[in-house]
Amino acid sequence: MAKRKIVWSHRARIKLYDILKFYNKRNQSNSYSSKLYRRLTKEIVLLKKHPDLGITTEIEIVRGLIIGDYIIFYQVTETMIIVHNIWDCRQNPKDLKIL
Repeated sequence: MAKRKIVWSHRARIKLYDILKFYNKRNQSNSYSSKLYRRLTKEIVLLKKHPDLGITTEIEIVRGLIIGDYIIFYQVTETMIIVHNIWDCRQNPKDLKIL
């Protein structure tokens, strides 16, 4: 079994930042954002040992890991787990762009 590195796409980094920034502003505190960040990253690290943990998607090479109200869209290669996007399931699905 190859040891895989987690790589975040530019889109995924921006989405994560936007989600955390939203909760910081709404709650006037970074407490919830910190907890959410820890939960998301903890679940993503599980993918190193269990890369097929997520559900299959319409895109053959992409899987989706459901974490609460979010889906982490990722791709597994021999050396990497590429996080393509983080999607808040409460948003309009017509706006979803995985890759």
